Amino acid sequence: MTTADAPFDFETFFHANYGRTARAIARVIRDPARAEELTVEAFWKLWRHPRAHGEKASGWLYRAAVRMALNELRRQKRSNLHESLAEPPPATPSPDQALAAAEEQKRVRLVLARMGARKAELLLLRASGLSYDELASALEVNAKSVGSLLSRAQQAFRREYVKRYGEPENER
Repeated sequence: MTTADAPFDFETFFHANYGRTARAIARVIRDPARAEELTVEAFWKLWRHPRAHGEKASGWLYRAAVRMALNELRRQKRSNLHESLAEPPPATPSPDQALAAAEEQKRVRLVLARMGARKAELLLLRASGLSYDELASALEVNAKSVGSLLSRAQQAFRREYVKRYGEPENER
């Protein structure tokens, strides 16, 4: 029986090539722990491809490992790019801050409820990020009058707020 006819001894092959493969991947990605994970994945790929078993198994494994390392570099680059573009998560408010914010929201809702519907609607739409043109379209008014309507609505809100609760704490 020649070596070509002998069954592929995967366990022996694994022990003989694991260290070399892990070092090759680690040289590319500079992360030994992740390199070990990718090495195991490369051996798993070899296990699932019986045609790669035999004399050429070392070359097949090494090529697969290097490709996986390069793919990992690309994945890290994309991940870093997306993370750098993302805004940092907002700080979690303390219980006191959360209570104060909830009370302020309640005050604002009450003031808006006491105002005229059109002025309250204008303020809410503007706070939602609508432009002056979008506000004009939504409220069916002339775009040139949105600025003065918005100013009047803000003044009415402020008057009602001060009447009910006094000056806001951040303006004292």
